[in-house]
This record gives sequence, structure tokens and C-alpha cells, in this order.
Amino acid sequence: MPIGDLSRCSKDTPRKACRNLLNDLGGAGELREFRGKKRSSYRRIVDYPPGMSSIVIGGFATQTRKDIQMSKAEDNKAIVGRWFTEFWGKACNLGVVDELAAPDMLLQYSLHEPRRGRDDIKAFMTDFRRAFPDLNFWGVADLIAEGDYVVGQWEGGGTHTGPAFSDFLMGSLPSATGRKMHFTGTTVLRIQNGKITQEIGLDDGVKALTQLGLIKGA
Repeated sequence: MPIGDLSRCSKDTPRKACRNLLNDLGGAGELREFRGKKRSSYRRIVDYPPGMSSIVIGGFATQTRKDIQMSKAEDNKAIVGRWFTEFWGKACNLGVVDELAAPDMLLQYSLHEPRRGRDDIKAFMTDFRRAFPDLNFWGVADLIAEGDYVVGQWEGGGTHTGPAFSDFLMGSLPSATGRKMHFTGTTVLRIQNGKITQEIGLDDGVKALTQLGLIKGA
């Protein structure tokens, strides 16, 4: 059953009346008085009936667990949306790594060796964009969030006009080949305490490597 936040009755409300008001809403829990410098209040945890989204008691709004879960999902999607835009988008801001990535974040895709930690992830993106200056990936569907996880679909790529690049798991490119790659994928990110702890992608790496001439097409 959904559990609400602390509900309060002001000192102007008699204790008995306050207790009766809370009892009318249902739920269990002890009613306690909290004394402050300017006023006292009574607080109690309230169990809400299914389907009840919010209640206001004594001027204070309460939220159900469903409301809190929805808020967390939206917060996590906002984090991932910003990450996709500032880390993977056309204009990269490496400062976002320090802001949004956990210190030991894992970054894992099929084209590259897994990267671990902020410094390793920033080094990876620096080299990638040096080789592919127009590198750009963007979302192609609404993000889906559940619990600590956010899933996003994307597409993108870039043109190899920079220095030699050997970060791919299969093969390497000499400098400025002019070859282009464009492919799609799906990424699952885990958010814990407002930080990205994992980013694991399933992508069409075979297509990208074929476009770059690193493997032969069927």
C-alpha cells in the first residue's frame, strides 16, 4: 500500500481533532508532537488507499510512493537526456563527465574496450572526437525509465578526417581516410544517487566496421 510523507497539523488544531482527521484517512502509525521555536506540529505516516495520488492536510501536501517513483523516473531521464546531448551529441562538453558520471562509471560498447572511471571515459571521447571531428549521436525515441535504469535508442556516426585511430576492437585506421560510419543502437544506463554508474550499449558495430573498411561485407 502506498506510504505517504509526513503529514502535519498545526498547533492551532487540537490534538484529538488532529488524530481524528488522520484516522479518517486510514492508515497506522503513531501521532507525535514536534516542538519548534515558533510553533508545534503533529506528524504521522499515512497509508493511502490505492489510486489516491495526493492529499493535503493542514496546508501540507503529501505524496504517494507512485508519485515519488514517477518523479525519480523523470529525474533519471533528465540526467540521461543531458548526457546524450552533451557527451554524445555534436558539441561535446567533457565537463559533464565530472557532473553526471559516478567516479567508477562503466562505459561499454561493442566497438571498443570497456572504459572505467571518469578519466578513462574522458580520454576515450577525446581520442574518438579527434579522429572523427564531426562525431554525433542522437536519440530516435522517447527514453524509457524503470527503477534505476533508463533505456534509449539512438543513431549517428561521423567521418574519419583526423589522425590515425586504433581504438576499435577490430582493426585500425590510418590518418584522414575520409571514411564515414553511420549506425544505430540501444543503450541501458543505470542511475544511482543522481550519477550514471553504468552505460552498456548494444549497437550495430558490424555495420560501422564494414563502412570503415575494417571488415568485409558478406
